Amino acid sequence: MDFLPVKIKQYVEANSSTEDPLLKEIIRDTHLHVLNPRMLSGHFQGRLLSFFSHMIRPQQILEIGTFTGYATLCLAEGLALDGTITTIDINEEIASRTKVHFSKSRFNHQIITKTGDALKIIPKLEAYWDLVFIDADKENYLTYYEMVLPKLKSTGFIIVDNVLWDGKVIDENETDKKTKSLKLFNNFVNQDTRVDNLLLPIRDGLMILRKK
Repeated sequence: MDFLPVKIKQYVEANSSTEDPLLKEIIRDTHLHVLNPRMLSGHFQGRLLSFFSHMIRPQQILEIGTFTGYATLCLAEGLALDGTITTIDINEEIASRTKVHFSKSRFNHQIITKTGDALKIIPKLEAYWDLVFIDADKENYLTYYEMVLPKLKSTGFIIVDNVLWDGKVIDENETDKKTKSLKLFNNFVNQDTRVDNLLLPIRDGLMILRKK
């Protein structure tokens, strides 16, 4: 869901920097060949991720939830010259398509792809991260958060997508598991003294967390 009126969204995108042609190609390909293309970050959110990465100039990025690689490449734009982004996705069916997208990118040599269960993969990773982007199964958001926070650098940031969940998080009558998990996550991090947090009403909601 996008909370901006359509015309405002169009104006915002028209007055923001254009995305790389490869990113436009990924959008087209995803809409033509992949289920649930709305899972893409999209132009405006993608530019925000890129800006954020450029401001941090991260050495190490972790992305939980690759999908077709759009957000991965946006985040990679701000990497330090010798930096890397490790991206994890459980969906083996789209992994080959995503790798083709990465092979066309100038950041291909900086991208480490892992296919499988992030809950099993993350504990085996040895890096300490400057930036973590979480956009995966909503039921495990809090678990992912607790897994990555100890290995987040003292100046590090976590960005979490879909935290407004089509606005369902403000509906007290919503009882589905994903909504309940997101409500729990939002409430938890808002009270967590280890971080400062800011919830942005961008697309489906972005939670920005800074480690104190």
